[in-house]
Amino acid sequence: MNHIELGRKGEEIAAHFLISKGYRILDRNFKLKNAELDIVCEKDDLLIVVEVKTRNSTALGEPYLAVNRSKQKQIVRVTNHFIQVNNVENDIQFDVVSIILNQHQLKIEHIENAFYPIA
Repeated sequence: MNHIELGRKGEEIAAHFLISKGYRILDRNFKLKNAELDIVCEKDDLLIVVEVKTRNSTALGEPYLAVNRSKQKQIVRVTNHFIQVNNVENDIQFDVVSIILNQHQLKIEHIENAFYPIA
C-alpha cells in the first residue's frame, strides 16, 4: 500500500472510530486551494476539526508528531474558510487521530484539544 492509499485507509478508520464515539461527520476532505481538512464533525455542540495522520510504523516517531506548527496554521486557515462558507457559530476544537496501520497492528490514538489556534 503506498502512502496515499495508507492515508485514505487511515481516514476511513478514523471516521468509523469517531462515529462509534458518537461524533457526527459533517464533511471530509474539505479543500481550500492546496490544503484540506481531513474530517469535520460535531459533538456536544462543538465543531471538531480532526487531522488524521497514518503511518505503517513508528520508525519516524508517532504520527501525531507530524502535526507541527506549520500544519496547525494551515488547518486553522482552512477552518476559518469552512466557518465562513458554512456560517458556523459553534465553538471549535482541534483534534488529531494518530494511526499505526500495518499487517500486524492497528493502533488508534485520539488526541482531543491537540492544539489551539495560534495568534
